[in-house]
Amino acid sequence: MQPVKIATAQFENRSGDKSYNLSVIEKLAAQASSAGADVIAFHECSVTGYTFARNLSKDQMLDLAEFIPGGNTVRKLTEIASANNIVVLAGLFEKDDADKLYKAYVCVDKNGLVAKYRKLHPFINPHLTPGDQYVVFDLLGWKCGILICYDNNIIENVRATKLLGADIIFMPHVTMCTPSTRPGAGFVDPQLWYNRENDPTSLRQEFDGLKGRSWLMKWLPARAYDNAIYAIFSNPIGMDDDQLKNGCSMILDPYGDIIAECRSFNDEFVIATLTPDKLTRAGGHRYIKARRPDLYKDIIGQDNVPEQKVVWMN
Repeated sequence: MQPVKIATAQFENRSGDKSYNLSVIEKLAAQASSAGADVIAFHECSVTGYTFARNLSKDQMLDLAEFIPGGNTVRKLTEIASANNIVVLAGLFEKDDADKLYKAYVCVDKNGLVAKYRKLHPFINPHLTPGDQYVVFDLLGWKCGILICYDNNIIENVRATKLLGADIIFMPHVTMCTPSTRPGAGFVDPQLWYNRENDPTSLRQEFDGLKGRSWLMKWLPARAYDNAIYAIFSNPIGMDDDQLKNGCSMILDPYGDIIAECRSFNDEFVIATLTPDKLTRAGGHRYIKARRPDLYKDIIGQDNVPEQKVVWMN
Protein backbone atom coordinates (compact mmCIF):
# COMPACT_ATOMS: atom_id res chain seq x y z
CA MET A 1 0.00 0.00 0.00
CA GLN A 2 1.11 3.51 -0.80
CA PRO A 3 0.18 6.62 1.23
CA VAL A 4 -3.17 8.08 0.22
CA LYS A 5 -4.51 11.60 0.77
CA ILE A 6 -8.11 11.70 1.93
CA ALA A 7 -10.30 14.74 2.48
CA THR A 8 -13.33 14.87 4.74
CA ALA A 9 -15.84 17.66 4.20
CA GLN A 10 -18.59 19.54 5.97
CA PHE A 11 -21.26 21.72 4.40
CA GLU A 12 -24.73 23.08 5.05
CA ASN A 13 -27.05 20.99 2.89
CA ARG A 14 -30.51 22.01 1.72
CA SER A 15 -33.41 19.66 2.39
CA GLY A 16 -34.52 17.86 -0.75
CA ASP A 17 -32.44 20.07 -3.05
CA LYS A 18 -30.20 17.56 -4.82
CA SER A 19 -29.10 20.05 -7.45
CA TYR A 20 -27.77 22.52 -4.89
CA ASN A 21 -26.16 19.86 -2.71
CA LEU A 22 -24.43 18.27 -5.69
CA SER A 23 -23.16 21.70 -6.73
CA VAL A 24 -21.48 22.08 -3.33
CA ILE A 25 -20.08 18.56 -3.56
CA GLU A 26 -18.71 19.43 -7.01
CA LYS A 27 -17.11 22.65 -5.76
CA LEU A 28 -15.47 21.06 -2.72
CA ALA A 29 -14.33 18.02 -4.71
CA ALA A 30 -12.62 20.30 -7.24
CA GLN A 31 -10.93 22.29 -4.48
CA ALA A 32 -9.81 19.14 -2.66
CA SER A 33 -8.37 17.68 -5.85
CA SER A 34 -6.46 20.89 -6.51
CA ALA A 35 -5.09 20.65 -2.98
CA GLY A 36 -3.79 17.14 -3.64
CA ALA A 37 -6.53 14.88 -2.27
CA ASP A 38 -7.11 11.48 -3.86
CA VAL A 39 -10.48 10.97 -2.14
CA ILE A 40 -13.15 13.21 -0.60
CA ALA A 41 -15.92 12.00 1.74
CA PHE A 42 -19.18 13.79 2.53
CA HIS A 43 -21.78 13.28 5.25
CA GLU A 44 -24.77 10.99 5.51
CA CYS A 45 -27.51 11.96 3.01
CA SER A 46 -25.31 14.80 1.80
CA VAL A 47 -27.05 14.68 -1.60
CA THR A 48 -30.64 14.69 -0.34
CA GLY A 49 -30.63 16.25 3.10
CA TYR A 50 -31.52 14.18 6.12
CA THR A 51 -33.61 15.34 9.07
CA PHE A 52 -36.55 16.59 6.98
CA ALA A 53 -37.16 12.99 5.86
CA ARG A 54 -38.71 12.16 9.23
CA ASN A 55 -41.92 13.85 8.03
CA LEU A 56 -42.13 12.27 4.56
CA SER A 57 -44.68 9.67 3.42
CA LYS A 58 -43.59 6.56 1.57
CA ASP A 59 -44.61 8.09 -1.75
CA GLN A 60 -42.59 11.20 -0.98
CA MET A 61 -39.61 9.07 -0.02
CA LEU A 62 -39.90 7.10 -3.26
CA ASP A 63 -39.89 10.36 -5.20
CA LEU A 64 -36.76 11.48 -3.36
CA ALA A 65 -34.92 8.15 -3.52
CA GLU A 66 -32.99 6.85 -6.53
CA PHE A 67 -31.93 3.60 -8.07
CA ILE A 68 -28.24 2.82 -7.58
CA PRO A 69 -26.27 2.83 -9.81
CA GLY A 70 -28.83 3.81 -12.44
CA GLY A 71 -29.94 7.11 -10.93
CA ASN A 72 -28.93 10.67 -11.73
CA THR A 73 -26.83 11.10 -8.59
CA VAL A 74 -24.34 8.34 -9.37
CA ARG A 75 -24.05 9.68 -12.92
CA LYS A 76 -23.35 13.19 -11.61
CA LEU A 77 -20.86 11.96 -9.03
CA THR A 78 -19.09 10.00 -11.76
CA GLU A 79 -18.82 13.21 -13.81
CA ILE A 80 -17.41 15.04 -10.78
CA ALA A 81 -14.90 12.28 -10.08
CA SER A 82 -13.80 12.11 -13.71
CA ALA A 83 -13.49 15.86 -14.20
CA ASN A 84 -11.42 16.29 -11.05
CA ASN A 85 -9.52 12.99 -10.90
CA ILE A 86 -10.80 12.32 -7.38
CA VAL A 87 -12.83 9.58 -5.69
CA VAL A 88 -16.09 10.88 -4.17
CA LEU A 89 -18.16 9.35 -1.35
CA ALA A 90 -21.63 10.73 -0.63
CA GLY A 91 -25.00 9.70 0.79
CA LEU A 92 -28.58 9.54 -0.46
CA PHE A 93 -31.82 7.58 -0.16
CA GLU A 94 -32.07 4.51 -2.37
CA LYS A 95 -35.04 2.57 -3.76
CA ASP A 96 -35.21 -0.80 -5.48
CA ASP A 97 -37.55 -2.43 -7.99
CA ALA A 98 -39.79 -3.64 -5.16
CA ASP A 99 -40.19 -0.08 -3.78
CA LYS A 100 -38.08 -0.86 -0.75
CA LEU A 101 -36.22 2.16 0.63
CA TYR A 102 -32.70 2.29 2.05
CA LYS A 103 -30.26 4.78 3.50
CA ALA A 104 -27.34 4.43 1.10
CA TYR A 105 -23.77 5.69 0.83
CA VAL A 106 -21.78 5.34 -2.36
CA CYS A 107 -18.16 5.45 -3.43
CA VAL A 108 -17.70 6.65 -7.02
CA ASP A 109 -14.61 7.10 -9.18
CA LYS A 110 -14.14 8.23 -12.78
CA ASN A 111 -15.42 4.88 -14.04
CA GLY A 112 -18.60 4.86 -11.95
CA LEU A 113 -19.78 3.04 -8.83
CA VAL A 114 -17.02 1.44 -6.76
CA ALA A 115 -19.06 0.44 -3.70
CA LYS A 116 -22.51 0.86 -2.16
CA TYR A 117 -23.49 0.44 1.47
CA ARG A 118 -26.92 0.39 3.10
CA LYS A 119 -27.25 1.63 6.68
CA LEU A 120 -27.80 -1.24 9.11
CA HIS A 121 -29.64 0.84 11.72
CA PRO A 122 -31.79 3.47 9.94
CA PHE A 123 -34.43 5.37 11.87
CA ILE A 124 -35.12 8.79 10.35
CA ASN A 125 -38.14 7.50 8.40
CA PRO A 126 -40.31 4.45 9.25
CA HIS A 127 -40.35 3.25 5.63
CA LEU A 128 -36.60 2.60 5.50
CA THR A 129 -35.39 -1.00 5.30
CA PRO A 130 -32.24 -1.90 7.26
CA GLY A 131 -29.22 -3.07 5.32
CA ASP A 132 -28.16 -6.67 5.87
CA GLN A 133 -24.45 -6.84 5.10
CA TYR A 134 -21.07 -5.27 5.71
CA VAL A 135 -19.16 -3.84 2.79
CA VAL A 136 -15.39 -3.97 2.30
CA PHE A 137 -13.87 -2.83 -0.99
CA ASP A 138 -10.57 -1.98 -2.65
CA LEU A 139 -9.72 1.69 -3.11
CA LEU A 140 -6.35 2.92 -4.37
CA GLY A 141 -4.62 -0.14 -2.94
CA TRP A 142 -6.35 0.07 0.46
CA LYS A 143 -9.13 -2.05 1.96
CA CYS A 144 -12.03 0.21 2.98
CA GLY A 145 -15.36 -0.14 4.74
CA ILE A 146 -18.39 2.07 5.37
CA LEU A 147 -20.58 2.41 8.45
CA ILE A 148 -23.26 5.11 8.61
CA CYS A 149 -23.85 7.13 11.80
CA TYR A 150 -25.76 4.92 14.30
CA ASP A 151 -24.01 1.84 12.88
CA ASN A 152 -20.80 3.05 14.53
CA ASN A 153 -22.41 3.10 17.98
CA ILE A 154 -22.76 -0.67 17.90
CA ILE A 155 -19.16 -1.60 18.50
CA GLU A 156 -19.50 -5.05 16.92
CA ASN A 157 -20.10 -3.39 13.53
CA VAL A 158 -16.74 -1.64 13.60
CA ARG A 159 -14.89 -4.76 14.75
CA ALA A 160 -16.64 -6.92 12.14
CA THR A 161 -15.74 -4.50 9.36
CA LYS A 162 -12.13 -4.51 10.56
CA LEU A 163 -12.01 -8.31 10.73
CA LEU A 164 -13.29 -8.43 7.15
CA GLY A 165 -10.13 -6.57 6.19
CA ALA A 166 -10.92 -2.86 6.32
CA ASP A 167 -8.05 -0.54 7.30
CA ILE A 168 -10.01 2.62 6.48
CA ILE A 169 -13.63 3.01 7.60
CA PHE A 170 -15.67 5.88 6.22
CA MET A 171 -18.10 7.06 8.91
CA PRO A 172 -20.62 9.53 7.42
CA HIS A 173 -22.90 11.07 10.04
CA VAL A 174 -25.61 13.58 10.76
CA THR A 175 -25.11 13.77 14.50
CA MET A 176 -24.62 15.77 17.69
CA CYS A 177 -26.68 18.66 19.04
CA THR A 178 -29.78 16.56 19.81
CA PRO A 179 -31.41 15.60 23.14
CA SER A 180 -30.36 12.42 24.88
CA THR A 181 -30.49 10.83 28.33
CA ARG A 182 -26.78 11.61 28.79
CA PRO A 183 -25.89 14.69 30.86
CA GLY A 184 -25.32 17.87 28.90
CA ALA A 185 -27.06 16.79 25.69
CA GLY A 186 -29.61 18.91 23.84
CA PHE A 187 -30.47 20.98 20.79
CA VAL A 188 -28.43 24.08 20.01
CA ASP A 189 -30.46 27.26 19.47
CA PRO A 190 -30.57 28.08 15.73
CA GLN A 191 -30.36 31.78 16.57
CA LEU A 192 -26.74 31.23 17.56
CA TRP A 193 -26.09 30.06 13.99
CA TYR A 194 -27.77 33.06 12.43
CA ASN A 195 -25.77 35.34 14.74
CA ARG A 196 -22.47 33.48 14.28
CA GLU A 197 -20.62 36.40 12.70
CA ASN A 198 -21.45 38.73 15.58
CA ASP A 199 -21.02 36.16 18.34
CA PRO A 200 -18.89 33.19 17.26
CA THR A 201 -17.83 32.47 20.84
CA SER A 202 -21.26 31.43 22.14
CA LEU A 203 -21.82 29.17 19.14
CA ARG A 204 -18.38 27.56 19.47
CA GLN A 205 -18.99 26.87 23.17
CA GLU A 206 -22.18 24.98 22.30
CA PHE A 207 -20.61 23.15 19.38
CA ASP A 208 -17.57 22.04 21.37
CA GLY A 209 -19.36 21.22 24.63
CA LEU A 210 -21.30 18.15 25.72
CA LYS A 211 -24.00 18.79 23.12
CA GLY A 212 -21.40 18.33 20.42
CA ARG A 213 -17.71 17.62 20.11
CA SER A 214 -17.08 16.65 23.76
CA TRP A 215 -19.59 13.82 23.37
CA LEU A 216 -17.98 12.70 20.12
CA MET A 217 -14.61 12.50 21.85
CA LYS A 218 -16.01 9.99 24.35
CA TRP A 219 -16.26 7.25 21.72
CA LEU A 220 -14.97 8.07 18.24
CA PRO A 221 -11.23 7.87 19.06
CA ALA A 222 -11.87 4.50 20.73
CA ARG A 223 -13.32 3.05 17.50
CA ALA A 224 -10.12 3.97 15.66
CA TYR A 225 -7.76 2.92 18.47
CA ASP A 226 -9.36 -0.41 19.37
CA ASN A 227 -9.52 -1.54 15.76
CA ALA A 228 -6.28 -0.02 14.43
CA ILE A 229 -8.12 1.74 11.61
CA TYR A 230 -8.22 5.14 10.01
CA ALA A 231 -11.65 6.62 10.75
CA ILE A 232 -12.98 9.16 8.23
CA PHE A 233 -15.74 11.03 10.07
CA SER A 234 -17.95 13.40 8.04
CA ASN A 235 -20.77 15.55 9.45
CA PRO A 236 -22.79 18.55 8.21
CA ILE A 237 -22.41 22.12 9.46
CA GLY A 238 -25.31 24.51 9.94
CA MET A 239 -29.04 23.91 9.62
CA ASP A 240 -30.33 20.50 8.58
CA ASP A 241 -34.07 21.10 8.38
CA ASP A 242 -34.89 22.58 11.82
CA GLN A 243 -31.83 21.16 13.60
CA LEU A 244 -28.43 22.79 13.92
CA LYS A 245 -25.38 20.58 13.33
CA ASN A 246 -21.81 21.34 14.35
CA GLY A 247 -19.61 19.85 11.63
CA CYS A 248 -16.29 18.77 13.18
CA SER A 249 -15.58 16.48 10.23
CA MET A 250 -12.28 14.82 11.08
CA ILE A 251 -9.82 12.06 10.31
CA LEU A 252 -8.41 9.88 13.07
CA ASP A 253 -5.45 7.56 12.76
CA PRO A 254 -5.03 4.05 14.22
CA TYR A 255 -3.67 5.56 17.44
CA GLY A 256 -7.00 7.33 17.92
CA ASP A 257 -5.35 10.70 17.29
CA ILE A 258 -7.06 13.41 15.26
CA ILE A 259 -4.81 14.20 12.30
CA ALA A 260 -7.15 16.64 10.50
CA GLU A 261 -10.37 18.42 11.52
CA CYS A 262 -12.75 21.04 10.14
CA ARG A 263 -12.91 23.85 12.70
CA SER A 264 -14.67 26.71 10.91
CA PHE A 265 -18.38 27.45 10.50
CA ASN A 266 -17.98 27.32 6.71
CA ASP A 267 -18.42 24.75 3.99
CA GLU A 268 -14.92 23.28 4.00
CA PHE A 269 -12.72 20.21 3.94
CA VAL A 270 -9.47 19.05 5.50
CA ILE A 271 -6.92 16.60 4.11
CA ALA A 272 -4.78 14.01 5.87
CA THR A 273 -2.16 11.64 4.50
CA LEU A 274 -2.79 8.03 5.50
CA THR A 275 0.30 5.85 5.74
CA PRO A 276 0.24 2.05 6.08
CA ASP A 277 2.94 1.84 8.77
CA LYS A 278 0.54 3.00 11.49
CA LEU A 279 -1.80 0.07 10.84
CA THR A 280 0.62 -2.43 12.38
CA ARG A 281 2.44 -0.14 14.80
CA ALA A 282 -0.74 0.89 16.63
CA GLY A 283 -1.71 -0.97 19.80
CA GLY A 284 -5.02 -2.12 18.35
CA HIS A 285 -3.19 -4.31 15.85
CA ARG A 286 -1.48 -6.22 18.66
CA TYR A 287 -4.70 -6.54 20.67
CA ILE A 288 -6.59 -7.95 17.69
CA LYS A 289 -3.83 -10.54 17.28
CA ALA A 290 -4.16 -11.43 20.97
CA ARG A 291 -7.90 -12.11 20.85
CA ARG A 292 -9.27 -15.39 22.25
CA PRO A 293 -12.63 -15.90 20.53
CA ASP A 294 -12.93 -19.36 22.13
CA LEU A 295 -13.80 -17.51 25.35
CA TYR A 296 -16.56 -15.28 24.02
CA LYS A 297 -17.73 -16.29 20.54
CA ASP A 298 -20.87 -17.90 22.00
CA ILE A 299 -21.47 -14.93 24.29
CA ILE A 300 -21.18 -12.31 21.55
CA GLY A 301 -23.14 -14.50 19.14
CA GLN A 302 -26.07 -15.22 21.42
CA ASP A 303 -29.56 -14.31 20.23
CA ASN A 304 -30.76 -10.74 20.69
CA VAL A 305 -33.96 -9.00 19.66
CA PRO A 306 -32.82 -5.63 18.28
CA GLU A 307 -34.34 -2.62 20.02
CA GLN A 308 -33.34 0.75 18.67
CA LYS A 309 -34.51 3.83 20.55
CA VAL A 310 -33.64 7.36 19.41
CA VAL A 311 -34.58 9.70 22.25
CA TRP A 312 -35.03 12.90 20.25
CA MET A 313 -37.50 11.20 17.87
CA ASN A 314 -39.77 9.88 20.62
